[in-house]
Amino acid sequence: MNSILEAIISRRSIRNFTKKKVEDDKINSILKAAIWAPSGLNNQPWKFIVIENENTIQSLSKLTHYEKVVKNSPLLIAVFLDSDESYNFVKDVQAIGASIQNMLLASFEMELGSVWLGEILNNKYEVHKLLDTPENFELMAIVALGYPVNKEQKSTRKNLHEGVYYEHYQSKVV
Repeated sequence: MNSILEAIISRRSIRNFTKKKVEDDKINSILKAAIWAPSGLNNQPWKFIVIENENTIQSLSKLTHYEKVVKNSPLLIAVFLDSDESYNFVKDVQAIGASIQNMLLASFEMELGSVWLGEILNNKYEVHKLLDTPENFELMAIVALGYPVNKEQKSTRKNLHEGVYYEHYQSKVV
């Protein structure tokens, strides 16, 4: 199996991090992976805010059900859709999803843990206020990153025959 498939299958959402600072070169590599995601018309509709300030992290942690995860993360990356760069909302959201996946895979490659947090969108207006974003930025997610306390995470997936069809719905994978 090649390294990309191994990373896709082996990567896990990590929610417990050490306090060790993530090095700037690793942050830049993660962001470089993010911006190389595909996007329709190559419009690259994403914007990112890198957050390492402990007070800002603490304030953001109060805006989500996953307070403990956010509060204990040494690094957050807020991911936004820039409506000034958007040409088709659905396609642009899909591109941002690909961008986030690239960040998760890049962090895994560098032996960092990460988790994609979407629940904070319930408080997106408060996040916008806290991060002082312009009106054309729409919050899509926050990615929490850091060195994992425990790398040994387990996960399962449904079998292919539970959700893959050929040619039409009635023809399932065997």
